[in-house]
Amino acid sequence: MALNEKEKTTIKDLQTQEQVCVQKYKKYAADAKDPVLKDLFSDLEKNEQEHLDTLTQILSGKVPECDCNDSKGKDYNPKATYDVMSNSEDKKCDAFLATDSIGSEKMVSGEYNSNVFVFADTAIRKILADIQIEEQNHAEMLYKYKTVNGMA
Repeated sequence: MALNEKEKTTIKDLQTQEQVCVQKYKKYAADAKDPVLKDLFSDLEKNEQEHLDTLTQILSGKVPECDCNDSKGKDYNPKATYDVMSNSEDKKCDAFLATDSIGSEKMVSGEYNSNVFVFADTAIRKILADIQIEEQNHAEMLYKYKTVNGMA
């Protein structure tokens, strides 16, 4: 499978987005005050690294299998750390990190949604569509975290 120039450029752009997400979640895992949020950020960092690795494989001419595991968002049920009525500095910090991350996930999800149609190969479109759904799941998980902690 050979990618045309537009497809290669699109994959490289998506790689940049994924690399930023990997770096962001690594930093946010270190910055978060709540161990539950730290764990969520660490998990998301690993997921984003998997996306980056998938894109690298596509760029090298390999089309990996699509796992289509799209239930992480639905199945995520975080436990509350913060009291709904509290307004501590730690809670404010964690609320900022979670909110900022939701914005990033929405932006990256939108990039996949638009760019999937650049590709002629059905298998690549399927993988990119799956990654897009996983990005939506990440946002859902972050929103559930915010909701259970009285941040939404």
